[in-house]
This record gives sequence, structure tokens and C-alpha cells, in this order.
Amino acid sequence: MTPVSTRVMNLCHFLTQNARRFPDRPGFIKGEARTPWAEMQARAGAFAQALVQDYGLQKGDRLLVQSANCLEMFEAMFACWRVGAVWVPANFRGAPDDLAFLAASSGAKLLLCGAEFADHAAACKGSVEAVISIGTSSFGTDYDTLVARHAGALPPEAEVQRDDPCWFFFTSGTTGRPKAAVLTHGQMAFVVTNHLCDLMPGTTEDGASLVVAPLSHGAGIHQLAQVARGVPTILPAGERFDPAEIWALVQEHRVTNMFTVPTIVKLLVEHEAVDRFDHSSLRHVIYAGAPMYRADQVRALEKLGPVLVQYFGLGEVTGNITVLPPALHSADDAAMRIGTCGFARTGMQVQVQDAEGRELPPGETGEIAVIGPAVFAGYHQNPEANAKSFQNGWFLTGDLGHLDAEGFLYLTGRASDMYISGGSNIYPREIEEKLLTHPDLAEVLVLGAPDPVWGETGLAVCVPRPGARPEPQAVLDWLEGRIARYKLPRRMVLWEALPKSAYGKITRKMVREELIARGEWPAA
Repeated sequence: MTPVSTRVMNLCHFLTQNARRFPDRPGFIKGEARTPWAEMQARAGAFAQALVQDYGLQKGDRLLVQSANCLEMFEAMFACWRVGAVWVPANFRGAPDDLAFLAASSGAKLLLCGAEFADHAAACKGSVEAVISIGTSSFGTDYDTLVARHAGALPPEAEVQRDDPCWFFFTSGTTGRPKAAVLTHGQMAFVVTNHLCDLMPGTTEDGASLVVAPLSHGAGIHQLAQVARGVPTILPAGERFDPAEIWALVQEHRVTNMFTVPTIVKLLVEHEAVDRFDHSSLRHVIYAGAPMYRADQVRALEKLGPVLVQYFGLGEVTGNITVLPPALHSADDAAMRIGTCGFARTGMQVQVQDAEGRELPPGETGEIAVIGPAVFAGYHQNPEANAKSFQNGWFLTGDLGHLDAEGFLYLTGRASDMYISGGSNIYPREIEEKLLTHPDLAEVLVLGAPDPVWGETGLAVCVPRPGARPEPQAVLDWLEGRIARYKLPRRMVLWEALPKSAYGKITRKMVREELIARGEWPAA
């Protein structure tokens, strides 16, 4: 039967609802500044009018965003959706060339860019029609000027269908080239509902949510769920991560939840400030993006109590694959399934499959596949990637693992060479290609090596060109500025040659074994 209608709520309506129900309650807090829901709605409405009237943004057009976490970025998301446009946030830590690629590949019409990112704006000049700045800049009209110009305007909420795109969530494949996972209004409404159901049950407007990660990715999805329940979003005043400031904010605002990654949880609970401030208001400390070492898990549970929530997911499934709730976390090894990332999220189905797509029995390792309403609509204009990522309707995650007899999932490896550093996916090929442009290097291989703080960091094994004697630290210093800082390897070693297989191939497995044999591989 053909559906009578596939029209769904425009996601911007979450903000509209809060402006009506809680007009004077704060929706966004940073330092001493508190912005009520009604004011956010008015500012988002004025900016939406500017997007349409001044820049001709229409339904389906893309708005690329390069910005650190701020009020303007948060409001602009709802303004973008109000006119039916697509939100395209970039990781603000990326290099100018990274943003230029995203501008071209997404087909963005406009760029909203923090004033501190002038080089990024310049890099996109040939791809976008215009640039809007957040803060006074030399490269575009600033956001607040546009809001003031159109004060009082509130364009109608654009009509959207279930499968209309709302967000291009940039992820990466094994090549390291970013791909735009297309998220839709209908899909995202399910994701928000699922987050509230599985991750933060009982969330109400009396809660408070603290942001300790970029709103461009997982934290942005998390904060959208907060808006759906009228929960204020709190940002640290400082630009640098400061555990003492975080714990002070938790105490001051009686924070009930935060979304983070294992590295940040580790830094927070190991800081002396955890014992100086009251964090008894916390109900859900959600961590994702990488496995957490058991020792770190135990320490967090001992410091914070039963508030940890783990989930496993990818940008393509908007985080919605498995969940391990507080009741299934324990500092007692005998009372916990150590190593699991939980069971399937509500409304989602998880399988472990062999190469032909056949379901494997419990205990057998294969590729993790998933179906359900949280799965994205495919990669934007990338039929080759879509063909590789879907099989018989299942989305193939590229991660390897196994299920136990009760349906708990255990990650046992990755299908690619990607490693995770501080919750960020790092793809060695991009780093290797940059290093190979150094005049003194002939061969390069980068691996993710154990790191006590970040989980994994890059270790570069390099072979100099004949007659060259590069200094490892000098090479790493040279690399800085050529790739995003968070992708920089932490260590580099020089060898006369890289080991090769009988087929003449350089394999990570052989290089890792040689590093161990030489005593140059870090201890876990």
C-alpha cells in the first residue's frame, strides 16, 4: 500500500515548542550569558529570514559550517532547517584544505564561518557563493548584523517529508576521504526519540546538559535530544578543556547529563577537582566513539557512581547500534560483562555476518551489520560507497565483532586500518601521503599505537632517502600545519627499510611485529 502521506515534523519545531512552553527559561548557557528559549527562537527566525532574503537559500540547499561551539552555531542549525535547507557542519579542527574539499563535495551554497578561521573561508572562496561570519571579520557579513537587520521576522517552517535531507554528517571510509552521510528529518526524529529512550530515560526540562565535545558531530545529535525535552545546553566559558571548570559547572548548574568520549571521562575522573565539587546531580554520563579501558571504567564508576552509559554507533547510524545502560556497568568484574558495548538499541536489529552476508552464530567473529530507522539514507552522490556499504538491505559497519548468546555485542577489531585517538577516527593513509611529500623521506607507514591518555596515537615508521638524515622531531614539526593537529603522530622512528611480504607489500602487521621485536612498541 502506498503511504497516504510521508510528511513529518520539521526538526526546527523542537525550538518552536520550547519558545512556547518555556519562553523565559534558559536554553543556552555560556559563562554569565543565559539565552532564553524565546530569544533563541527569535534570533533563529531572523537569521532564517536573512538566509532566504539576503542569500537566496532554498529548500535542499546546503549550509556549510566551520565553527567552534557557540550560541550562533546552535541557533543557525534551527534557522537552516526552518527554511528546509541542509545543515553541513565540519569538524572545526580540520585544516583549510579539508574544509575546501567538504565545500566542493557537499555542493554547499553558503559558508557560516567563525571569524578566527579566515584561512578556511579563503580556501572555500571558489566553491561557495557567499560567506557569513560569526564575529567581526574581513571576509563576510557577521551573524549578529544579519539578525539585527531582520529582527522580528519568523519565516514559516518549511514542509518536509520523512526522507528529506536535514544534515550531512561527514564521516570517512578506509581511504580517509570524508563522505557525507545523508541524515533525514524522519530518521533524525527517530534518533532523538531513541536517545531519550535508551540513553537518558526520564529526561525533562528540569535537567541540564553540559557540552564537552564539538557540536558538529555526536555532541550535536545529543544536544538535539536535549532541545526536544527543553533541557538547557551549557558550554564552558574557556576555549581549552579544563576539568576543574567542568566540575565547577556541574555543581553550579546541577548538570544531569553529558556526552563525551572515554579519553575525556578518564581526564575528568583523574583530576583532583572531581573531589572538590558536588557532582551528585549527574544521572547519565554517556561515552562513545571508542572502547574504554577496564581500569578507566572502574575508576569512573568509583568516582561518579552508577551513571555511565556506553553506546556503540557510527555517523551513518547516528550512534544508534547498541547501548550499555548504568544498571549493566559495575566496578565488580564478577558482576559485569567486561568488554561488551551492549545490546541492540530499541527499534534496531544487529547481526554479525560473514563475507556473503550470512548471519553467524553467537561467538563467531564477522562484520557487524545493522538495520532500522536510524540508518542513514546513503552517501551524498557516492554510488560506489553506497554499493559497498549495503548488502541485502543491511548497512555494513566495517567493524568486526561477535555476539554472545544473549545478544550482547563485543568489538574485536576493525576492518580497516583506522585507529581511534581521543574519540576521533584517524586514517593513516592521509598522514602517510603528507609525510611522503617531505623531501627526506622515501617510505612511510603510520600505525595507531597504545597511549595512556588518548587510547591510541599515531606512530610513524619512516625510511629516509639515501644520504638524508632527518631529525624525527623536526619532521613532526614540519607536518604540523599540513594536517589537522589532532591527526599528528606523537612519535616517529627511523629505519633503514620497511619489512615487506613475499609479494613486495608493506603490511602493518609485519611493521607492528618488528616494532615489538625492536622494543619500540609502546606498552598498552
